[in-house]
Amino acid sequence: MQGRDLIDLDGQVALVTGAGQNAGRATALELARHNAGGIAVNDFVPERAEAVAAEVRAMGVPALAVPFDVTDLEAAKAANAAITAELGAATVLVNNAGMAGPGASIRPSQHFWEEDPAHWQRYLGTNLYGVYNCCFAFIPNMVEAKRGRIVTIVSDSGRVGEAKLAVYASSKAGAQGFMRSIAKELGRYNVTANCVSLSALLPDMDEDQRQQIMQGDHMRNLMTRYSIRRCGKSTDVAALVTFLCSNAAEWITGQTYPLNGGYAPSA
Repeated sequence: MQGRDLIDLDGQVALVTGAGQNAGRATALELARHNAGGIAVNDFVPERAEAVAAEVRAMGVPALAVPFDVTDLEAAKAANAAITAELGAATVLVNNAGMAGPGASIRPSQHFWEEDPAHWQRYLGTNLYGVYNCCFAFIPNMVEAKRGRIVTIVSDSGRVGEAKLAVYASSKAGAQGFMRSIAKELGRYNVTANCVSLSALLPDMDEDQRQQIMQGDHMRNLMTRYSIRRCGKSTDVAALVTFLCSNAAEWITGQTYPLNGGYAPSA
């Protein structure tokens, strides 16, 4: 005899930013599996957003592609209006878009005092202001409905620090502090706000590619800092985020959950 799904979104509509690939895509699909009333798929690349929305619709769950840049507040507001018209008001927000902005990647390179200050904004824009913008646009839905979930993907660099990634780390630390603060503002409306903090996460790839990367000298050395000696997978992120968005997590707020295989930073 099957019981009820403990991880139940109770028909709420969810927006997942940066959901056109990897962990964002996996999260959108996992939310759809657990009684979401609809999934809004954001990505900076319209074709990626629509491809994932089509996957969600194939599961029998309404979905809408909403391509926009999270650093643009007016675009976030417009997306909220479009989602409300098509799916209903979104009361679940997953701030997954991050890194160094669309099409960019991050690698430790220069000391902070050697950097070009013109590069700071690409980290602050997506990782901090992008979270501000989406929360500003979508929180009113939650306050009105008197229920909601916000989960922001952050980084262990923001929890423990990371050499030569100071601005990126500070943008992620800022997002954590922001989430703790709005958790205090939103509790009376039955809205929770939490973070999931990641360490090394590989993009989606087949197992042969994954094993090839894991066997390299750099990766083997890196894995000595992890109790579970593998990199994170998109499905790891999706599982924890979906739990935090569900009814099962209704008394959890203002927290940051490390999802990192027991990572211990070097000195």
